[in-house]
Amino acid sequence: MVITAQGRTDPNQPTGISIINCTITAALYLVPVIISQFKGYLGRPWMLYSRTVYMKTLLDVYIDSAGWLEMKGYDPLVLSTLYYGEYENYGPGCSTQGRVRWPGFKVITDIDEAEQFSVDDFIGGQTWLPGIKVPFAGGLDFKGDSKENGDQIIGCIIHRDP
Repeated sequence: MVITAQGRTDPNQPTGISIINCTITAALYLVPVIISQFKGYLGRPWMLYSRTVYMKTLLDVYIDSAGWLEMKGYDPLVLSTLYYGEYENYGPGCSTQGRVRWPGFKVITDIDEAEQFSVDDFIGGQTWLPGIKVPFAGGLDFKGDSKENGDQIIGCIIHRDP
């Protein structure tokens, strides 16, 4: 089971997938089946220049320790042109110790680098989301748990198209 597949035709295209403050899990009744029969992966490159990040997200037990899956049959160059990042994730599937060792995979430790993939920076959320009256958290400093306070926060999955 693969959660994301992203690719760009040009390294300068402002596209990608940013998953922030989410819960990556299966329905409770599926967990025993998934754990016994499937491996879960955060994503795989669809083509060159793939870009996907997971930040401050709960990664459940079915995420394989490798985290990411290579797409078979593709040019090995794909793995050196991608940018896959993980920042302050938590839960049983969050350990980066067994993650892939691809040139483009990175455990993000710098908040400034992580902020580049926030709603504010990645899709310019402050410029247009208030106008459509959709609640959102623009940065990575979330105030409380959205599930506890009833707020719905945009930022779970962002796919930025030009």
